[in-house]
Amino acid sequence: MSSDDVRRRDAGNDTETTTTGPTATGPTATADVTARAADAGHGGGTYRTFDEVEEILSPAEQRLERLRRTVGLFLGPLGGLLVYLVVPTLDEPAQRLAGILVFVIIYWITEAIPIPVTAVLAISLVVILEVAPAADVFSLFGNPTLFVFIGGFIIAESMRKHGLDRRFAFGVLALPGVGSSAVRVIVAFGAITALLSAFISNTATAAMMMPIGVGIVTFLAGVRAAQEGVEIDPRRLRFATALMLMIAYGASVGGLLTPIGSPPNLIGRGLIEEATGDTIPFFTWMLLAFPIVLLMFVALCVILVALNRPEARRIEGVDEYVRLERQQLGPMGRGGRNTLIAFATAVVLWVTPGVVGLITGGEGDVYDAVVARMNEGAVAVVAASLLFLLPIDFKHRQFTISWNDAARIDWGTILLFGAGITLGSLLGSTGLAERMGGALSDLLGVSSLFGLTLLATVIAVIISETTSNTASVGVVVPIVIPLAEAAGVNPVIPAVAAIFGASFGFMLPVSTPPNAIVYGTGMVPIMRMVRSGVVFDVVGIILIVAGVMVMATVLGLG
Repeated sequence: MSSDDVRRRDAGNDTETTTTGPTATGPTATADVTARAADAGHGGGTYRTFDEVEEILSPAEQRLERLRRTVGLFLGPLGGLLVYLVVPTLDEPAQRLAGILVFVIIYWITEAIPIPVTAVLAISLVVILEVAPAADVFSLFGNPTLFVFIGGFIIAESMRKHGLDRRFAFGVLALPGVGSSAVRVIVAFGAITALLSAFISNTATAAMMMPIGVGIVTFLAGVRAAQEGVEIDPRRLRFATALMLMIAYGASVGGLLTPIGSPPNLIGRGLIEEATGDTIPFFTWMLLAFPIVLLMFVALCVILVALNRPEARRIEGVDEYVRLERQQLGPMGRGGRNTLIAFATAVVLWVTPGVVGLITGGEGDVYDAVVARMNEGAVAVVAASLLFLLPIDFKHRQFTISWNDAARIDWGTILLFGAGITLGSLLGSTGLAERMGGALSDLLGVSSLFGLTLLATVIAVIISETTSNTASVGVVVPIVIPLAEAAGVNPVIPAVAAIFGASFGFMLPVSTPPNAIVYGTGMVPIMRMVRSGVVFDVVGIILIVAGVMVMATVLGLG
């Protein structure tokens, strides 16, 4: 064996294999890949072009991805035109809207062009083809929920800028007993990721946690190599696979906890309000989601540890690694403290109406006044504005965050939300939603609350495996609401289940940005992601359907 040959332990079957070449192992290659993955996920960029995901896909996956996008590019316009021609019994505006919707859905699922571009193109076609007047269409971009997006994204960007995310992560890992156990490290990483993603975008959370996880895995591989006298590729450790998948899946699960935790939550909640007039307050959403998220997290821990059993139960030296990392962070600066003030202000004002509602029973002048004044969009903007007012160095007019910092937020999701609200509203006003609901009800023969909730969840999960979860919400929720109304059942329950299902999508690297980020580290073999994802998808569907139906009934949403 030459000096370039490296012996490594295959973590999948604990047998020795041999690879050749200086780049086969070691932290350097892994660091290069993770840096690219972090850059791709940094700043909340949810939508990726083919060249941005190409480097993390195998040649076979690249061919499939290229075929999907190319077919969609031509199939979208053809499908839209075909549907327009085959539904002549509809009124002309509804007939045109049906064609536009099919075009949009195909482009969203295949990602032929960036999803936000498809969204704004769709509402432009709505105006050009005279489905609705321009003033009516674009006025819906003033929906208050859109400003929850903007404010929440700006606060999250400030957290990233001032290192609050890393400070929180290393603080939890420093808890007594966590760093000495492989399983406890995996569980702790999942808990940290889930909690962060409840308030920060899933993509940003995964991009932040991934380098920390890679550092621990690389450190652990070095310790084992010294103990066993052989060089170990950290990318071949089952512990590494479990930890990376926990980061990706934990981000998606934790994002369900609050309305601002994930774009599908806000988009779906806005679609429900627009279609039914029912509003799910911030605090009520958290009460609804908490037991479901808790059960999902427990199931996630069991599944990932069982399917990716760590090589050793106890690990040495991680406590010291975490201590050194926290030491490098140093004391919290003024920017971090200012960000905490803004974040706490937003959270307190967001949950205040729910707390007052619990005290007053949701009735009375006090409750009405609080609800009227504590609009979530207004609160988000006020809290985010504090970041431009609280100084770091007032003499030099340096504040917590600059406009250039704020401009890095995910504007694509904001455009998608506005377009989704517009299309959802037009579904109702043109009568197309009612016709679609009646037709689907007759076709599928599903009319019970349980059947509709299960159907909505399964469809949302399947679509989210092949396209963005935000697009999945935009496709499923506007359809399931009229379907439920046609069947004479409360549409809120299956719609919420569809929102939760849309945040699933754990089988493939392209299913969600967090999946792509951890897959790019090289620590997650594709078949392990598929195997873990399939199991968790099935378990998740069961928990979503049962949990949403039970909690909605308890909270009076059903």
